Amino acid sequence: MIHPTPYPDVNHLLQVLFERQQAIIGEHIVALYLEGSLASGDFDQDSDIDFVLVTDDEITPDRFSALQAMHDQVAALDTIWAIQLEGSYLSRVAIRRYDPALTLYPNIERGQGERLKLVDHTQTWDIHRSILRERGIVLVGPPPRSLIDPITPGHLYQAMQVILAKWAAHLLAHPEQMSSRGYQSYVVLSLCRILYTLDRSAVTSKPKAAAWAKETLEQRWRPLIERAWEGRHNPGLAADPADLNATLEMIRYTIDRAGQFQDPAR
Repeated sequence: MIHPTPYPDVNHLLQVLFERQQAIIGEHIVALYLEGSLASGDFDQDSDIDFVLVTDDEITPDRFSALQAMHDQVAALDTIWAIQLEGSYLSRVAIRRYDPALTLYPNIERGQGERLKLVDHTQTWDIHRSILRERGIVLVGPPPRSLIDPITPGHLYQAMQVILAKWAAHLLAHPEQMSSRGYQSYVVLSLCRILYTLDRSAVTSKPKAAAWAKETLEQRWRPLIERAWEGRHNPGLAADPADLNATLEMIRYTIDRAGQFQDPAR
């Protein structure tokens, strides 16, 4: 973990994080990985730091409380990256493959005031497994491929369909949740990634998916995608009403287009 990334401030934060995780979990740590934009090579000043810590057993209530307090302390550190950590704590059994009986695990999201909480890691987490297995950065432990079973095109297809049926449909019913420019932009870029995965049976980064979508989808979406990339750099602003309406229309378009793809597993 001396130089796991090209960014000294990020490396220092990761070292502090691991030392504090180790103080709580100790010899039960199996591995610590990075995924997301750091793993894909698209990390920039507006990215988060995606990590996954694997343990050899389940996180006990006492350990959860200690980890929650630890993350509260880390969030107060004097670095811009302190509130950009986004990660999960999974057992060795849970990370191997999706099991509906093993889905509730600690997770923290980026942002001011966010706390470690128990989150349902549904089959949509196969997206993270795919990124980890193919491109994950090892900070501690064995190669991710030794802990994660292959993620097939069928797995990715099912994950995308679940996301659209739950998350995207929920946004159509509750458009007020996209009131910030940051989240509205995130939704547009996520839709690009979903369509890319359905079309290519692979997972890619936001910038690569956005570039693919601008060249592949109907040209009416190009301006919205370009403004979404700009909006990503100004997350605190209010979403433009016209862009919000266009995003709702893009959600409907994506759901409709997704219905035209066949499950590769069939």
